[in-house]
Amino acid sequence: MTQKKINKSKHAYNVLRTRILDGTYAPGQRIILDQIAKEVGSSHIPVREAIRRLEADQLIEYKPNVGAIVLSIDENVYKQTLELLSVLEGYATIRSAPYMNERDIEELRGINNEMKESLHQYDLHTFSELNKKFHFAIYSHCSNKLLIKQIEESWERLDTVRNSRFAFFPMRAPESVKEHDNIIELLTKKAPTEELEAYTRQHKLNTLTAYEKNRGK
Repeated sequence: MTQKKINKSKHAYNVLRTRILDGTYAPGQRIILDQIAKEVGSSHIPVREAIRRLEADQLIEYKPNVGAIVLSIDENVYKQTLELLSVLEGYATIRSAPYMNERDIEELRGINNEMKESLHQYDLHTFSELNKKFHFAIYSHCSNKLLIKQIEESWERLDTVRNSRFAFFPMRAPESVKEHDNIIELLTKKAPTEELEAYTRQHKLNTLTAYEKNRGK
């Protein structure tokens, strides 16, 4: 495969993936090869290769006699992604902790205080953005870039779920910022690795517990 062909396939992949994740393409929508090929300036082959990658990402499903369809991410994917993130984020946190100084921890306090203010204003969109900023401010100190890439992709998958089928449940928000305070305290006192990892992992699993309670109502 030539470099030019690889680049066209990658470009098609990035275009399609972005549109799926930001909600431009809704679940169940058909992907028209001719249209995408024309937009990215390629033949059908790079687009088909991009679609195969998106199938592996569980973002697209190929149906006989229909073609490529944007996959509707279901409840199981949401729950499994949270479970996966609990493990990945727990490990990323302990990998980051040794490289964080007082200024870094103070940055976390500032972000969490902004989260508290956005919660007071009932600005849930800002709260959600700050929540991501809080966690990635920690992970920015992790040297394992493949691990961080996996976390980023999992967060994007959750964003797709939230945008398509599952509403944000605000009752979880006050507990989340309290848990952030506890994470900050653990980082400040340089808590044992096992304690920090376990708490961070449980922090993510608490979101899953809150979701399941909300679904049961």
